[in-house]
Amino acid sequence: MNDVLVLDRAATAAALDPRRLMAAVSDALVAVARDTVSAPPRTAAFAPGGLLGAMPGHVPGLGLAAKLVSVFADPAHPGRSTHRGIVALFDPEDGRPLAFMDAEPVTAWRTAAAATHSAWTLARPGPVVVVGTGAQARAQVCLLAALRPADPVTVAGRDPAAARALAALHPAGRAADGIETAVREASTVYCCTGATRPVLRRPWLAPGTHVSSVGGSHGPELDDDTVRDAALFTEWPGAAATPPPSGAHELQGLPGDRDVVLLGSVLCGEAPGRTSPDQLTVFKSTGHAALDVAAAHVVHRTVTAPRTNEPAHGDPAP
Repeated sequence: MNDVLVLDRAATAAALDPRRLMAAVSDALVAVARDTVSAPPRTAAFAPGGLLGAMPGHVPGLGLAAKLVSVFADPAHPGRSTHRGIVALFDPEDGRPLAFMDAEPVTAWRTAAAATHSAWTLARPGPVVVVGTGAQARAQVCLLAALRPADPVTVAGRDPAAARALAALHPAGRAADGIETAVREASTVYCCTGATRPVLRRPWLAPGTHVSSVGGSHGPELDDDTVRDAALFTEWPGAAATPPPSGAHELQGLPGDRDVVLLGSVLCGEAPGRTSPDQLTVFKSTGHAALDVAAAHVVHRTVTAPRTNEPAHGDPAP
């Protein structure tokens, strides 16, 4: 144990190289789709104020890791939640612990990477909106700023001052006056909230809009009509087949003939993505241990070989 790396939040966040992360998350999503990942459904213990989830996983070529994360209401920010915990990375050959790192940046950035892959794969060109002003929205805006700083991004939230502060983190960021107005003008909507009830409504979404919904740990982020009308994509089959906290609130009780396509299958060309310009597409993220493994792999590699310019598994397209 003396050789185990222990990384606090700042050190973990600094080691999440954006392009390496995008490449590793893509590999993890494809591995999930091809069923080469070993990861049981997420389990959780419930306390009066929140939950403690456990997510172990092994991804060939990326490693073996487990996350313990708590999701609790944030008293300082009503309507938002905190995600705190640790990720432990192990050697997949002999089981030695390699590193312990802060789970909050790992969770936020790997989730943002998956959402970004869904948008790059499924969305049409046009205005991009991030709905939310909390930690997940911040990670999404910062990742987009790192990957495509010249592409404009609009931030919309209930708190105009918070939206302006978050938009300022992106070179081409601006704050919207309201959520509905921004969403009605968007081609891509990243919904990153701590919702307990829907924050997006079907009438707001123009034909051909893509929605990456990554919030909703405590309830649905999207309304029933949006789910009904959209082509649905997610990280893993259990998003629709298992109840929360492992499955998505929005995907419970779908008709038996309803298709839910794995994003990894689209990324590797084994399934179609958007099939028409006017099609409404929704990527509903629940999180998956394979994505934590991918992010932990990037953190460990960056810290232990900071002078290596070779990408983890190839850079994503610019």
